[in-house]
Amino acid sequence: MLMLVAAQSRLALANLWGGGEVASADGMRFVVPVRTVHAGPNPKYFGIGRGATWYNLMSNQFSGLNDITVPGTLPDSLILLAVVLEQQTELQPTQIMTDTGAYSDVVFGLFRLLGYRFCPRLADVGGSRFWRIDQKADYGLLNSASAHHISLQKIAPHWDDMLLLAGSLKLGRVPATGIMRTLQVGDRPTRLAQAIAEFGRIDKTLHTLTYIDDEAKRRATLAQLNRGEGRHSVARAVFHGKRGELRQHYREGQEDQLDALGLALNMIVLWNTIYIEAALNQLRKEGYR
Repeated sequence: MLMLVAAQSRLALANLWGGGEVASADGMRFVVPVRTVHAGPNPKYFGIGRGATWYNLMSNQFSGLNDITVPGTLPDSLILLAVVLEQQTELQPTQIMTDTGAYSDVVFGLFRLLGYRFCPRLADVGGSRFWRIDQKADYGLLNSASAHHISLQKIAPHWDDMLLLAGSLKLGRVPATGIMRTLQVGDRPTRLAQAIAEFGRIDKTLHTLTYIDDEAKRRATLAQLNRGEGRHSVARAVFHGKRGELRQHYREGQEDQLDALGLALNMIVLWNTIYIEAALNQLRKEGYR
């Protein structure tokens, strides 16, 4: 997989599509008809049965960078953080795009602490909250919209712990999916989680404002998410055996099947890119601009 991503990134055509600084994450769902604890119910996607989600990260060069298999549907948005932090290719995307359902204030805060720009597509901008730090600042026509206030008193006492957590995640000392105890006790967020969420509201407000104001940003987000949908369409065509279902009882078996699918998709992408580039080069030789 690493070699395929590296080979793709060296092609001129792939670099016209993007430099690998942007990636998007999305889930693809599979029915699991066998009895196993590594599948979960969701009538919307699996009917009366159970299934699993293949959550994968794709660069703007169309190469798949990493994937995680999750029983059922995504339990929380920290899966997104895990699939980004655990990818080991030579591409290091800093801008992460997702659909609307994958974000929360905590994820905005964690991504910002880790040096990423989190850029989800916003389906219902009208319901967004805008947060301000200075209660006396004059934002003109936006004064009525920015009625919610950031509490720096919630952030400051936990700043060192926030940086410690970010450093531990970045260095791989703790897995992203293993920090729930740090962020939540029962159904209630910890003080640290509240501080990260408060910090995340700053970045979420900036993202929402630029998303509304910048048409190019909205188009770029939609284009990258459509690339992910295209990848999933190809995956459905490739993964046709056994009705396109996961029939492994154990998680390792499911992961083996889906890792093989990801490998095949990257091979198809590389093959297509090489030959499209060759066709373009031939057209140039024949005098076409």
